[in-house]
Amino acid sequence: MIISASRRTDVPAFYSKWFMNRLKEKYIYVRNPFNSKQISKIILNAEYVDCIVFWTKNAESLLPYLKEIENLGYSFYFQYTLTSYDSSIEKKLPKKALIIDTFKKLADMIGKERVIWRYDPIFLTDKFDISYHLKWYEYLAGKLHDHTEKCIFSFIDMYKKCEKNLKNIQIESLSINSKEFLVKNMAEIAKTYSLKLESCAQEESFEKFNVCHGKCIDDKLISKINKKILVVNKDKNQREQCGCVESVDIGSYNTCGHFCRYCYANYSEKTVLQNILNHDANSPLITGHPSGEENIIVRKNIKRKETQLSFFDKINTRQGI
Repeated sequence: MIISASRRTDVPAFYSKWFMNRLKEKYIYVRNPFNSKQISKIILNAEYVDCIVFWTKNAESLLPYLKEIENLGYSFYFQYTLTSYDSSIEKKLPKKALIIDTFKKLADMIGKERVIWRYDPIFLTDKFDISYHLKWYEYLAGKLHDHTEKCIFSFIDMYKKCEKNLKNIQIESLSINSKEFLVKNMAEIAKTYSLKLESCAQEESFEKFNVCHGKCIDDKLISKINKKILVVNKDKNQREQCGCVESVDIGSYNTCGHFCRYCYANYSEKTVLQNILNHDANSPLITGHPSGEENIIVRKNIKRKETQLSFFDKINTRQGI
């Protein structure tokens, strides 16, 4: 089982102590986002957890716990979002200089291959135009290239939550020509800094610019980290264009305090603030406590059959084959 922590909220930034408590207790409750009376109990024994994938924009609060996580027997890597937007879009994020410093500290602690830089989502306004993105992408690539091996990007999908959060922001349409121009130039910048550039869940192919479709939940990277071949199916619960393999997300919507205006996981600041107030680091739920009226279903865990990587497997995994 691969744990996704989390596409729905920033666990490292806001819920690190809670997450550590759950690892020590070896289980976690996840409330069904479509049925509040149904809770899944996820068993977190290290023998069943193939890897933890952290999604974050600010990992500072989790850094002191990383060694302990490893000592508990868990492997992990990070999807780390760092964009060019200012506080008019990313309302509650720290200054970019601090985020960059934390990114570097994290990579120095665990290795740059385990910190994936995300430059997403990309969208255009009169302020954040193509030249703006390319200027800042090159600046960030120059700052981060010694601390990561890969950058993943995506163009914004305008979900209803995004439309609501971005109201009064005039988003310009992106033609295929504009997308290709951006990707071509980003690929050239990435090559200059020896970074691999991949797309995330995009319908368009950019292979002519040596940009492939990526896997954010990446079985090959996990195999490399664990030094064991891991065979996992594609995640059927994600979009068709998504390359991710199966994972279990342990987050909850409307719990991220960054309040980024492009966010698809928050739809009400009032609800987010209430959920944050209801957070208890000792609860099995990320926000609130079970009422006693829920139907709690224990998720079945199957220990995977794994084989040690041979010498040639290690070479192929390292090369992404």
